[in-house]
Amino acid sequence: MAAAATASSQGRPLALPRTITLRNGVELPTVGLGTFKAGGDEARGAVLAALKAGIRHIDTASIYKNEAPIREALAASGLPRGSVFLTSKVSPYEQGAGRARQAVEGILERLGTDYVDLVLVHWPGVARTPPDSAANAQQRAATWSELQQLYREGRVRSLGVSNYEERHVAELMADPAAEVKPMVNQFEVHPRRPRRELRQLCKQEGIAVVAYASLGCGDLLTAPPVRRAAAAVARSPAQEGCAVIPKSVRPERLAEWTEPQLLGADWGLSGEQMAALAAMEDGHKYCWDPSGIV
Repeated sequence: MAAAATASSQGRPLALPRTITLRNGVELPTVGLGTFKAGGDEARGAVLAALKAGIRHIDTASIYKNEAPIREALAASGLPRGSVFLTSKVSPYEQGAGRARQAVEGILERLGTDYVDLVLVHWPGVARTPPDSAANAQQRAATWSELQQLYREGRVRSLGVSNYEERHVAELMADPAAEVKPMVNQFEVHPRRPRRELRQLCKQEGIAVVAYASLGCGDLLTAPPVRRAAAAVARSPAQEGCAVIPKSVRPERLAEWTEPQLLGADWGLSGEQMAALAAMEDGHKYCWDPSGIV
């Protein structure tokens, strides 16, 4: 619930969609598993447990260095490749002409797949580049150009960005060379930092929002407004109502995110409960801050 649970204007709960349709028609599962800081046997076990629980979106990144155990979990699951949505990201160390293509080819090889469902530019800045340097924008544009070509080749089914602020989104949308527009923006969203303006901009531009740190890195699980709202609808505080990629390695927690329990269910939050969650807003950021990158 910590991200954006729903309630209808008539006070009736709204069923949550199982997928979000991206601008090119690709279906993005609403609930996925984040794998940041999970590696080796832990990552392998978490991904396998998630897949067994019915989760069909696995989010990773080249900088996480856990693609090999994810590949092993996918193989062990016995699921066909087309039934699992894989997201990965080009890191700040891999941006620019030549490097972005090489990065995606490495991702494909390590995941053992011919295509990735979604590739994101992980960060609007470039490694070892000052935040106020114009080189950041130049390298972002060069990276996007390479990703567009990979998209046209079918190596990537959809494209997006991560941690892009309003000005980064506007810049990309206005770039005449960006013939393929971003389909997703993945950034930190939770009651303490709901990012309404950025989410509204993404909505206006047809960009789906995927929230990370939607549980406040676990901190929000014990917040009184979250716990009260969860108890009122007989759900755990970790069950959310928007496109999210919470991270867990606990099978019992992963089971709470399965489609029968969460998606399509007839539950939501009242206006009073939503107001209590909204009152938590204080701008607190648990993760990285891209606001200073030009």
